[in-house]
Amino acid sequence: MSLQSDAFAPGAEIPTEYTCEGADISPPLRWSGVPATAKSLALIETDPDAPDPAAPKTVWTHWILVDLPPADGSLPAGVSAEQLPAEARPGMNDFKRLGYGGPCPPVGRHRYFHTLYALDTTLPALQSATRAELEQAMAGHILGRAELIGTYQKQKAQ
Repeated sequence: MSLQSDAFAPGAEIPTEYTCEGADISPPLRWSGVPATAKSLALIETDPDAPDPAAPKTVWTHWILVDLPPADGSLPAGVSAEQLPAEARPGMNDFKRLGYGGPCPPVGRHRYFHTLYALDTTLPALQSATRAELEQAMAGHILGRAELIGTYQKQKAQ
């Protein structure tokens, strides 16, 4: 499987538009190579460098999507819950809200991992799932995964 964005290249800086210093909208994503036996896809965006890349203490969850259709596809920039495919739904991020919460690192340059999972099942019981709940539900059901990493460091002094 592969996961890409028209907004940034793998390992490159995520444009400000997709962060707390910009419009704080989700970046466009597209994927391909989904296994034919997949029943659904799940997306998790995390920052393993929180709060400080020099001394990380937690993995911060920025975005969760559950039960995306199991086919090659894409999401537009700034996708809202209403724009998601019918079966898909957002999960709870660590900002304590559903949907996307963009990069907003307190210090230093952080890495943001967008990971797409192909699953051999759907997860209809998960409503407003946290990352821990989603990871537990996915255990033993992952057929494949793709990852896209971007970086970001705040431009403005807070």
